[in-house]
Amino acid sequence: MIDTAGKVGTVVKIYTKKGDDGSTSLWYGGRVPKYDARTEAYGSIDEANSALGVARALCAANQGDLRDTILSLQQELFVAGAELATAPEASERLEDGISRVTDGMVEALEVDIDRFMRQVDLPPQFVIPGGTELSAVLDVARTAIRRAERRVVHLRDTEGLASEAVLRYLNRASDLAFALARFADEPNPQLFEGRRASGDA
Repeated sequence: MIDTAGKVGTVVKIYTKKGDDGSTSLWYGGRVPKYDARTEAYGSIDEANSALGVARALCAANQGDLRDTILSLQQELFVAGAELATAPEASERLEDGISRVTDGMVEALEVDIDRFMRQVDLPPQFVIPGGTELSAVLDVARTAIRRAERRVVHLRDTEGLASEAVLRYLNRASDLAFALARFADEPNPQLFEGRRASGDA
C-alpha cells in the first residue's frame, strides 16, 4: 500500500489460510464446513447484499429515497447475516439490531413496502424482469433473498434458529426488493408485452 507521501506502508493481509481445509469460522460458535447449512444461509444473504450494491450504484442523482432505502436494507442484511453466522448455543452474545434481527425491523420493512407500492401501478400480468437495468438488478437481489429464505428454512428444520424473526425479516426483505424493483421499473407498457399470459389478445 502506498501512502500520500509515496512510501510503501504495511499491507493488510486478508488471507489466513485457515479455510484451506474447506472449513470456515462462524462469528460465534467455532468452525464448520463451507457447505454447512448455516454457511449456505448467510452466504446467500451476502450474494443478495452484493446485488443490492450494484442496484444502489445504478441509482440516479434524483433517486435519493430509493438509494437510501437500498442502503438501509443492505445494512440490515448484515445484521441478519451476523445472526445466522452464530451457532444457536451462542445466541446470548447477540445484540438486538446489531447482530440480531428484531420484530421492529420486520415491521419497519412493512412500512417501506407499503410506501413504495403506493407509488406503483402494478400491471395485472406477471412481471417479467428487465424494464430497466436498475429494476432488473433489484429483481436479481430479490431472487437471491428468496434463496436465502429457503436456506434459512432448511437451517431451521435441521439445526434450529435462535429466533424466527430472521426468517420473517427475509420474507419481507424480498417483498421490499420487489416493491423497489417495480418502483424503478419502466412504465412504458410496450416493454412488457411478455407479461401477457399465453392466449391473451
